[in-house]
Order: sequence, then C-alpha cells, then structure tokens
Amino acid sequence: MTTFALVGAGPGLGLAAARRFGRAGHTVALLARNQERLNELVAALDSDGVPARGYTADVLDPGSLTEALQGAAAALGPVEILQYSPVPRGGFMKPVLNTSAADLDDPLAFSVKGPLTCVNAVLPGMRKLGRGTLLFVNGGSAVRPHPDRAGTSIAFAGESAYAAMLHTALAPENIHAAQLIVPGAISPDSKHSSPEALAERLFALHTDREGFRQYAEPMAHPQDATP
Repeated sequence: MTTFALVGAGPGLGLAAARRFGRAGHTVALLARNQERLNELVAALDSDGVPARGYTADVLDPGSLTEALQGAAAALGPVEILQYSPVPRGGFMKPVLNTSAADLDDPLAFSVKGPLTCVNAVLPGMRKLGRGTLLFVNGGSAVRPHPDRAGTSIAFAGESAYAAMLHTALAPENIHAAQLIVPGAISPDSKHSSPEALAERLFALHTDREGFRQYAEPMAHPQDATP
C-alpha cells in the first residue's frame, strides 16, 4: 500500500482530498502545525474507514517537513502522491509598494523552499516505486499577480516555475507534477470549487496524468473586473 501525503491538512479541501485518495486505497499522512486539528482529522477519516496518521510540521521549518514525510513513508508505506496546499498566512498579503525585501522571506520559504523540501523528501521513494504524483494547489495570483498581495504573488510565481520544471524533468521517470489553480474562494456551495469538487479534480490530475496546469474556475480578464 502506498501513501497520500498532504502538506497543509485542514477540514476543507485537505479532508476532502484525503477522503478521495483514501477511498482509492492509499493510506493518508496529514501534515500540519496543530496537533489537535490533526487528531480531529484523523478521527474523521478513521470513521470513514480511511487509515490515516497525523504529523506535526511547519512549512517554514524544512527539518520538520523532512522528518514528517520520511517518518510517514517508514510507518505507512512509500509516498506515491504528495499534495502541497497549505493556506498562505495573512502577513504575506501586503501591497507591493509597502513590501520590503525582508517581507518576502517567509512567503518564499512557504511557497518555494517548502515545496522543494517536500519533493526532495519523497522523490527517492517515488523513484523506487517507479511512479509518483506531485500536486500543487495555488490561488489565482500564481498566474495573475495582484498588487495588493505581493508576497503570495511573487512566491506563488516561484512555486509555479518550480512545479513546471518538475513536470518536464520528471516525466521520463513516470513521476507527474501538476498544478491546480483555484482563482476564488473554496466554498461548500460552489459547483466547481467546493472541497469535494476540487478533490475530484486533484484525483483526476493523478490518474489522467495529462498536462501541467488546470483551473478550477475560469479566470476573468483584468478589464472585466469590478473597480
């Protein structure tokens, strides 16, 4: 049995994705900072018959990410699917003209160094398996930078570039890197951007293995936006 590892586990998209991949027969490793939240998510998955375990880790702490992912692989089975989808922190959302060089330290660590650390931790196991999937979930500023959200816009662009390079470099090894852009809010009432709908899209990215980037919703052109 192989493992679905989720970095940035939460009760919305994270739980829905864990359920979807768990139903497909994967064990689930949940990574987040809050142990109490992890315990609740593991209990919810257990009630659905999905074997899961929580691991405390902070995406700003590379050592904790590596330790958690390697521990999950040792305890649950090799990581076949990695989903990187932590929610950006509020301090990353400064306007571009109020952003200093120091203000970019955490966003870049969060969205560039974090994913790189996670990929390096799981890649040896995927290579032994002879297959794997790397899933990156980002907001719309990853492809259309927003001047009021400079930190995430810059850092998401870096994450997108890294993921796109992985898509090309790892394809010959049967390791598929893909990105799902969610332009708006994730809402239970949304047809295309509910947690369950997005979980299905992510599972399809894993199974279909076609292309690099998909969009949960069409993105309006800037000139169409309301002033």
